[in-house]
Amino acid sequence: MEALQAAVQSELAAAETDKSNWQYRDHDVTAGHNAVYQTIETPHGQLRRLIELNGHPLDDAARKEETDRIAQYVNSPSEQAKARKAGAHDDAQATQMTKMLPKAFIWTVTSETPEFITLTYRPNPNFDPPDMEAHVMSIMAGEMIIARNGNRIRTLKGALTEDVKFGWGIFGRLYAGGTFDIERREVSPGHWQITESNVHIGGHALIFKTIGQQEDESKSDWKPSTAKTLRDAEEQLRDAK
Repeated sequence: MEALQAAVQSELAAAETDKSNWQYRDHDVTAGHNAVYQTIETPHGQLRRLIELNGHPLDDAARKEETDRIAQYVNSPSEQAKARKAGAHDDAQATQMTKMLPKAFIWTVTSETPEFITLTYRPNPNFDPPDMEAHVMSIMAGEMIIARNGNRIRTLKGALTEDVKFGWGIFGRLYAGGTFDIERREVSPGHWQITESNVHIGGHALIFKTIGQQEDESKSDWKPSTAKTLRDAEEQLRDAK
């Protein structure tokens, strides 16, 4: 499908060429944990500082704890290397998943406007996923909205169409009906970022450990980052509120 292929190529090209860095406010809600962070990206990684917890600003002791935590990270090459490795893994996985979109699903155009193309998708029974992450993705069904300007993915949402079993269900399971909704917006001309994600997937591993994810995250107040180093970001975050 031409619209989908164009969107995939645009996203892959942007991932290769867009090296911009940003600062933003990050509101992250999980079970029993409602947190607001200020995040600053740099060419050498990112820092984020907790500024509110469960609806309340941090007290002096908690603010000092955040200051100490950030200072420890800025002065720890090993922790930074670990973060870079995790980020590279996530980027590689995102690239793999993006490339798989045309083959993993059967796509249908459901509506078109001058600004957007809306597609629905369902699992392609002929797709052979290369790993477990791809298998989980490949049994989703849902909707994608593509912005015609730049052929960028604006919305991707879906739900698991069946249970996912790990080791025939002995080691774990994700339950059918779990949903996700990823919203992306153009935060400045040509620059798209994830501004909202809602993931509600239930499951378990072994006997008690939860492996599903229940998280609602929104990012706002986007501005270009002026921090050239992690130490710059540390200084800028020191008085964040």
